[in-house]
Amino acid sequence: MKNIYKKAVYLIALGLTLASCENYLDDAPKGSKVPVTLADYEAFLRDEYTNHRVDVTGAMHLLNDQFLGISTLANNRLFTANYMWDENADRIALKPSDETAYYSGYAGISTFNLIIENALTATKATETEQRVVWAEAKVLRAMNYFNLVNFYADTYTASTAATKLSVPLITSANINAPSKQVTIQELYNFILNDVNEALPYLPKVSQTALHPNLGAGYAFYSRVFLQMNNYTEALKYADLALAENNKLYDWVAYYNTNKAVIDVPNSYTTTASPMGFTYVENYTYRHGSANNSGGEFDIPVERAQRFEAGDARFTSRWKIRTVGAETYYRRTLTGFFNFGGITTVEVYLIKAECLARAGQIGDALNVLNTVRKTRILPASYQDIATTDKTIAVNAILRTKSNELINTLIPFADARRLNAEGIYKVSFTKTANGNTYTLSSDSHLWTMPFPQGAMNSPGNGTLTQNVAK
Repeated sequence: MKNIYKKAVYLIALGLTLASCENYLDDAPKGSKVPVTLADYEAFLRDEYTNHRVDVTGAMHLLNDQFLGISTLANNRLFTANYMWDENADRIALKPSDETAYYSGYAGISTFNLIIENALTATKATETEQRVVWAEAKVLRAMNYFNLVNFYADTYTASTAATKLSVPLITSANINAPSKQVTIQELYNFILNDVNEALPYLPKVSQTALHPNLGAGYAFYSRVFLQMNNYTEALKYADLALAENNKLYDWVAYYNTNKAVIDVPNSYTTTASPMGFTYVENYTYRHGSANNSGGEFDIPVERAQRFEAGDARFTSRWKIRTVGAETYYRRTLTGFFNFGGITTVEVYLIKAECLARAGQIGDALNVLNTVRKTRILPASYQDIATTDKTIAVNAILRTKSNELINTLIPFADARRLNAEGIYKVSFTKTANGNTYTLSSDSHLWTMPFPQGAMNSPGNGTLTQNVAK
């Protein structure tokens, strides 16, 4: 764990040196600046590539949401274990000593801890301005902990959350800060408390796309309560979030504008991603596994088949391609992608699921169809209409997994649904004449901690949450 802080504490960003003010203000390294003013601390929130990276590579591989070719599978045994659902593989032994998902998560937490510790006493700011930066850091810290617990620990289940371990909880930026691997319930309580304390001070309008606003706070609260199977609270905060921002991007219009490029056979000329910093669906923007300007990920043929016919969002993003013995769907957007933040479409679909589970099927489908009308081409579009709860919930979950592909949420949802046991998620595929299955109760749904964290847990202890 100490390595996490070596990375985070000595990171120089925007001309500042991360350090605990208590220990280092009197001995600033020569040529560096110690943060003192609120502007100094707020600047850390803009360090997007360090503090807003949400890497979920292992989850994407397990779900087969990212295409891995023959050469990659031959050279990376950990990728192969997840992608081919190999339950005999020892992923703990294969886990590298330095893994982005873990270390970037805690590097961000160290930064947010620094802000939380010092923003309320920072100079050259009013108390109101101090509280805003403090609240934004609170939400971002909670988001990082949510990502980590839903990657490295079992999913939340009320009956076991108080006994099962989650991830190390660290609340100080000090390099020697103690860490404690708390229970899943303790960590969720901490996350909820962080957001609850932040909500009164979050601004309605963000300073930048990286700064969480009030809508982001409500949306994230809704996400957390859904993961806890608390549909009443999840619905309540979904409505509050949508009252702040209910815009949906018109992917049908995007396709129509760009179809002269998109529809050219065997051409992979790219078009610009609309899912960047100014995406109308953004509550807050964070990078995903591909954290800089460029393309997103190619996807397997089997994964492409789970999209609806006439999905303009899908058609605008991928096109089938064969190279040698491999056929896959090639990415056709370039630019920035909000794969680590929160968008309105997620909240619409949280609301739809909560309504369906409450038996309000018609209302749930109205919400679902509101989303689909901005995605499905008119020639293919039909309202989904049913009185059957199972059909309605499955339609909502299908749309959600497609909308949020390349994010943590389909993985987190699948774990939640499998633990609940009603709408279980499992997959089967055939490759090279062999059949592979990812069962709903597989241990592969929990990722192991990396070797580096296990070998150097810092000022605390760390126990693996999965056998292999």
